[in-house]
Amino acid sequence: MKGLVYGGPGTRSWTEVPDPRIQDPKDAIIRIDAVTICGTDLHILGGDDSPSHIVVIDKAESRLQAAKMFGADITVVAGADDPLGTVRELTGGLGADVAMEAVGTPQTFELCAALVRPGGRVANIGVHGKPATLHLEDLWIRNVTITTGLVDTSSTPALLDMLVAGQLDPGPMVTHRFGLDEFMAAYDVFADSAHSGALKVVLSR
Repeated sequence: MKGLVYGGPGTRSWTEVPDPRIQDPKDAIIRIDAVTICGTDLHILGGDDSPSHIVVIDKAESRLQAAKMFGADITVVAGADDPLGTVRELTGGLGADVAMEAVGTPQTFELCAALVRPGGRVANIGVHGKPATLHLEDLWIRNVTITTGLVDTSSTPALLDMLVAGQLDPGPMVTHRFGLDEFMAAYDVFADSAHSGALKVVLSR
């Protein structure tokens, strides 16, 4: 059969090639009738590709240590280290595929917008109380997607079912426990998480 063979930049040809065969469970045979590629290269990603690096940026050492425990392989101290330089070095200058903003300040949002690569995504999770600048002069040509929104609890029933079934262990997330009569103390500990190290606070009777 004839196949379009890519031999490097500017080199491609219709060449007689063997009929395709499935050799691996991840293989797929695709028939293409017509292709239009505008200003980009064709790049096929495997369905099981996972993140090369998970980078967490924070001011509090306690949260950075918790992030390492939950899977982050690189931590950056905000205000002391260079987040942008770290991410660019890890990605060959491209930037992050996804940047998640979870603080809710203008500075953290603008940092996430600077960290993300062309074609990447910024997921704004933090609750903002002040305006943040959207630098469209930098973002418009980079085809960046920004998503926002509060937790809609649609996944809560499924998560509770997984919890009951023993598929989720929230124990490591709980750092402090209080009785209901200690509500104010619990609130103070959680509000000062940078010093208390609080991640999740549980109140019980």
